Amino acid sequence: MRRFFRGLKIFLFGGICGTAFGVALGFFFFPYVFPPPPANEKLTAADLAPRAGPQTPDAPQSAGDPPAQDLPKPAATGTFIHANPSDPVHWGRGKVSAYQRIVFLEPDFEVGPGPKYHVYLVPKANVRREADVKGEKFVDLGRLRAFKGSQRYEIPDGVDLKDYSSVVIWCEAFGVLISPADLKPATN
Repeated sequence: MRRFFRGLKIFLFGGICGTAFGVALGFFFFPYVFPPPPANEKLTAADLAPRAGPQTPDAPQSAGDPPAQDLPKPAATGTFIHANPSDPVHWGRGKVSAYQRIVFLEPDFEVGPGPKYHVYLVPKANVRREADVKGEKFVDLGRLRAFKGSQRYEIPDGVDLKDYSSVVIWCEAFGVLISPADLKPATN
């Protein structure tokens, strides 16, 4: 009888430790268990103003952000797609607008959750596979702040938007393409 209870204790201890390890591993690899809240960032006039040198004391100060209808039109727009329909985990949808200084993921933006997603500007058009990104000199605009909602990312100084044909959501942890958007020049 003593053997039975010893075996039962070992079995229960192993089960509890295994479950705890599995839950911890799950929280590490699957951040969608506790996803960040949807983003709700807005464009401002300062985001859309042309790059300039330092302001002089005589330069007029902005009296606030103009209404949305007065903001300049984007230089390019695109729509995120599900690049590999046979992959149910890595997907994206929604619109993106690119201005000279800002890439703006529109309010309808959404991607499937995962670890360490980044927003890239990629010079190649029609990105549909990981190899399309890995062989290119892309610009990393920063880590994705939410899996859903409007977000803005500043384009670094010296980067000309005309040289980039795609905005890509990329998983840096696993080197996987999540969702590409082909940029098309906006019509006025």
